[in-house]
Amino acid sequence: MTDREPHYRAVPPEELPDIDRHPVHVVLDNIRSAYNVGSIFRTSDAGAAAHIHLCGMSAHPPHPKLEKTALGAFEYVPWTYHERTKDCFAALRARDIPIVAVEVSEGAVDYTAFDWPRPVAVVFGNEVNGIHERNLRRCDAVVKIPMYGFKNSMNVATAFGVLLYGILDRWHAS
Repeated sequence: MTDREPHYRAVPPEELPDIDRHPVHVVLDNIRSAYNVGSIFRTSDAGAAAHIHLCGMSAHPPHPKLEKTALGAFEYVPWTYHERTKDCFAALRARDIPIVAVEVSEGAVDYTAFDWPRPVAVVFGNEVNGIHERNLRRCDAVVKIPMYGFKNSMNVATAFGVLLYGILDRWHAS
């Protein structure tokens, strides 16, 4: 940033210039922690993700806990709330966007070996139960982040950061 460029916080969101967004749609399937959702908003802004789709019980603006971790990123990243994840999937399919689940499950492909389509929707599930089985069946593919420890899980916001930048790296966009 130069002395002549205003900091984004000094400019009202509606007056910010358009940026080229990467064609990554983020689907949050019943994420119970508003703090995780807020963190995903910030990482989506950092990686210029196209859109966040908040589904089911996932917190959505306005929400004080989300606002605490998002630090206003929900004003910059396009988002939509869907009461049902299947409605979100239908909207994505109507736009011919492939849907890829991120889940540690049998048959899941390592995310670094996956051929990421453009555009793509990546689905992240509930912190305890993962992606609901009926929604997992609706996905076009399933990828995983390899787990080397005992827990076999990772914080969803951390997993999102790994995946987003993994996709961008594969697309040579980072």
